[in-house]
Amino acid sequence: MIFHVSIDADNPRHVAEVIAELWDGQATPFPPVIDGSWVALAGDERNTIIEVYPRGTELVPADGDADAYGVAGAPDRRSATHIAIATRLEADAVYAIAQREGWPAKYRKRGDVFGVIEFWVEGSRMIEVLTPAMQGEYLGAMTVEGWNGFLASAGIGQPAAAMA
Repeated sequence: MIFHVSIDADNPRHVAEVIAELWDGQATPFPPVIDGSWVALAGDERNTIIEVYPRGTELVPADGDADAYGVAGAPDRRSATHIAIATRLEADAVYAIAQREGWPAKYRKRGDVFGVIEFWVEGSRMIEVLTPAMQGEYLGAMTVEGWNGFLASAGIGQPAAAMA
């Protein structure tokens, strides 16, 4: 299970505030890794969090008995990293937030199985936002059995053996 993820942004505070709004949660400063970081707290049963670091932050291991820390790196605006999050909001409210921010957002159906709203934070980082109806589709489809069935029907091959 995933409890938290981190992303970078040009304006970490604002991005954390918008994500918190999607969750009806809270955004606060998050200084442990690097100054200028913020965090969006969902306030859900898992204490889900998204850490938002200044654009270009790189996490590096620390020597000895110390926590990893962040350093400023190259401010690359695109990445394969993306996340899917649940919201209690309906699609119209999600689109209204995106429009207010000037961020692209559109509905997409993944593999004709479940829907998502591609919500492009600052126009460069994709968050797939799932409304309550979309969450039902996702949870019904993205099971181990469901995914293996998809792979088999597509002739893609066998899954790797489970770890013991």
